Amino acid sequence: MLDRTDPEGAIAAAAAACSNWGRWGDDDVLGTVNFIDEAKRREGAALVRRGASFSLSQRFDMNGPQKGWRRRTNPVHTMLDTGTDAALGNQGFPHGIGGADDVVSMPLQCSTQWDGLGHIFDHGRAWNGRPAEKVVTSEGDLVTGIEHMAAPVAGRGVLLDVGRVVGGGELPDGFAITEEHLRATIDAHGVAVGRGDIVCVRTGHLARARRDGWGDYAGGPAPGLSFTTASWLHRTEIAAIATDTWGFEVRPNEFDDAFQPLHQVAIPNMGLLIGELWDLDALAADCASDGVHEFWLTAGPIPVTGAVGAPVNPIAVK
Repeated sequence: MLDRTDPEGAIAAAAAACSNWGRWGDDDVLGTVNFIDEAKRREGAALVRRGASFSLSQRFDMNGPQKGWRRRTNPVHTMLDTGTDAALGNQGFPHGIGGADDVVSMPLQCSTQWDGLGHIFDHGRAWNGRPAEKVVTSEGDLVTGIEHMAAPVAGRGVLLDVGRVVGGGELPDGFAITEEHLRATIDAHGVAVGRGDIVCVRTGHLARARRDGWGDYAGGPAPGLSFTTASWLHRTEIAAIATDTWGFEVRPNEFDDAFQPLHQVAIPNMGLLIGELWDLDALAADCASDGVHEFWLTAGPIPVTGAVGAPVNPIAVK
């Protein structure tokens, strides 16, 4: 049972119980992604049977959910050269060749993305106990930049459609997904979850936002993982977890005065890779149809040097 009045005590206790500091050495930059070894990747690759592939990414355009909180905006796409320029002969190229070029300006966490290990601190400490001011400076994340995750995040993916199993399709805003809900979903799907898995948790929140409008999808009330799942996340030794929500954990948070307390335990103390704003609907429909909830998943972020988060186009293949 949570004491809603004591987030500080609950966070401290969970951080101590779930800490992975030093587990992979003092110089580690991967955290729980270390659980994905070569054998785990072979296991994931062997799950490809039909060759059906699913992008788990939302689109990157100005029709996204961002409203400016923490100065996060939707992507702005601008053309530098167009077919009109080519047709009018304005490009100055020889023998009739023409081309188009473009640029995108956006926060790195405005759509489907990974939270890097330098994204959240706990009392001034970053992942593995490092002083936050020594890790992330005005020059970026000097130690655990997201570029380190570009290659290793590929292996066995597992979909847990909690929205379908527990909520009949969608969970309501403020619904806290507990370990019991996760276990019930695992049992309903007949799938195992364990070391090195990349777990995708569907709540149905994105499906509702698409139907009813974005509203407060970015930053507002939402279903999500309960703070009490910290021990499950640690104990199962999963490599990463992603949800179809903006903030991964339930919102409003479960304490009277708190902001993203599960992040504070999971990222700097556990070293857990967290994905947000993933689009799991098409994959979930296919998994419900064939009863197979495991697949090959490759989800390397764009390796922006020193970034504390980055866009990703996860691809699940069944």
